Amino acid sequence: MAFILMVNKQGQTRLAQYYEYLTLEERRALEDEIVHKCLARTEQQCSFVEHRNYKIVYRRYESLFFLVGVDNDLNELAILEFIHLLVETMDRHFGNACELDIMFHLENAHFMLEEMVMNGCIVETNKSSILTPIQLMEKA
Repeated sequence: MAFILMVNKQGQTRLAQYYEYLTLEERRALEDEIVHKCLARTEQQCSFVEHRNYKIVYRRYESLFFLVGVDNDLNELAILEFIHLLVETMDRHFGNACELDIMFHLENAHFMLEEMVMNGCIVETNKSSILTPIQLMEKA
């Protein structure tokens, strides 16, 4: 996995996590290109797009698009399942997560991603294991 983006319908990035080094200019350019390409697609088109040397797997939930950039050899369906797991985990934590939850609790969204993904590899898929450290931090 090279990166994970959460973008609203207007194309504004709400969360970005990169697992490969890119300069800020490269990140902005890549995000602009990918977001425009994915948001322009219809619901009848598949959720996989090739861009540069990445395969972009994306899914829309309510007003947010979840975009994951992967190498061409990764399984697209596994990444779609990962996106769904991420959304379910956020829903469990925030109670029907929405764009405002991500904006106002960005650190929690990043903590969830850090529990799930390490160096671009999915390391945890158990929702309770992902949320336990966040719940412990909130109690303190």
